[in-house]
Amino acid sequence: MNCRHCGAPLRHTFLDLGFAPPSNAYLKAEDLNRPEIWFPLKIRVCDQCWLVQTEDHARADELFSPDYAYFSSTSGGWLEHARRYAQAITGRLGLGAGSFVIEVASNDGYLLKNFVAAGIPCLGIEPTAGTAAAAEAIGVPVLREFFGEALGRRLAGEGRRADLIAGNNVYAHVPDINDFTRGLAAALKPEGTITLEFPHLLRLIENNQFDTVYHEHFSYLSLHAVRRVFEAAGLRIYDVEELPTHGGSVRVYGCHAAAAMAQRPEVERVLRLEVEGGLLDLATYQAFQARADRVKDELLGFLLEQKRLGKTVAAYGAAAKGNTLLNYAGVKPDLLPFVCDAAPAKQGKYLPGSHIPIQAPRALAERRPDYVLILPWNIAAEVRAQNRHLAEQGTRFVTAVPRLEVM
Repeated sequence: MNCRHCGAPLRHTFLDLGFAPPSNAYLKAEDLNRPEIWFPLKIRVCDQCWLVQTEDHARADELFSPDYAYFSSTSGGWLEHARRYAQAITGRLGLGAGSFVIEVASNDGYLLKNFVAAGIPCLGIEPTAGTAAAAEAIGVPVLREFFGEALGRRLAGEGRRADLIAGNNVYAHVPDINDFTRGLAAALKPEGTITLEFPHLLRLIENNQFDTVYHEHFSYLSLHAVRRVFEAAGLRIYDVEELPTHGGSVRVYGCHAAAAMAQRPEVERVLRLEVEGGLLDLATYQAFQARADRVKDELLGFLLEQKRLGKTVAAYGAAAKGNTLLNYAGVKPDLLPFVCDAAPAKQGKYLPGSHIPIQAPRALAERRPDYVLILPWNIAAEVRAQNRHLAEQGTRFVTAVPRLEVM
């Protein structure tokens, strides 16, 4: 395989998680006795441009089906994050009724509804039917397509170039990162701004977040790699912010290479952090497998010990990261009989691979497990606050990443 950005041969493995089904391919009861598709889940690092990427096995249309079950509005914390961003970027860019905002991968309208409410014209681009319909139901206009250079040029030809193009947690999900980035350039006004948020590879490595690796993530991004991809498309990064979301993300601000925006000092500061964190050193990547294996072994040891002691363990959050962890560890319903999730689209279904049933959160109060394993560790504080009553009754909360912690 060659690098998806620069074309150099990929000779180095960052992480090998064996085989797994797509992490968002939730199953219905009638699916449980049918064959399930598993793909290799191996991550490579390019020693030329430092883009970290999955091996080529699954296509986007195999991963993002019409019944894709992730709805952004499920998390109250994420809704507030989107509201604050919309307010801040509106002021920063001076957006108003004469502006035009595009969000790529607009999901259920969690972000664009803020621009609709402010009277700022906008368009969501979202290929998955269920989330697009949810956005349209709250007044967000949606184009149901995958985004790339062809669509970007079409929008420009229709006179719909944007003052702002936003993309939250989509950049890592695109199989052809060069085509996608050229699409951003095509659809952006000469003095427009692109903001992209994505989990920061630096934090993934620092905090052992190997469970954020799954097929739907084609890339694992550093600022060094993104800067190279942008420059190849005629864009440049003029600012960057570090964010606490998803265990540590960055928001990059991009523009056309010839645009007037001056580069902010934060860009060089984050680039230096990445160098100091070893992101341009192969040894950093080659040491990561052992750290992932330690998490797997600790979790299995904990679950087996609780079973031996006759204790009950349930999970909270039917998240993609949880599926990566459970499938790599080989956890089945005998060790973890059920998982609860607030998203109605997931309730009554089963986790891919492990076939653990997904129930509504009220099941925790009804069954009162001794332990609740919080799979989406990035919202652990929110989950604990919502289930404070369980702790008062003796239930303890557990996270497995970056190391096993019983609270």
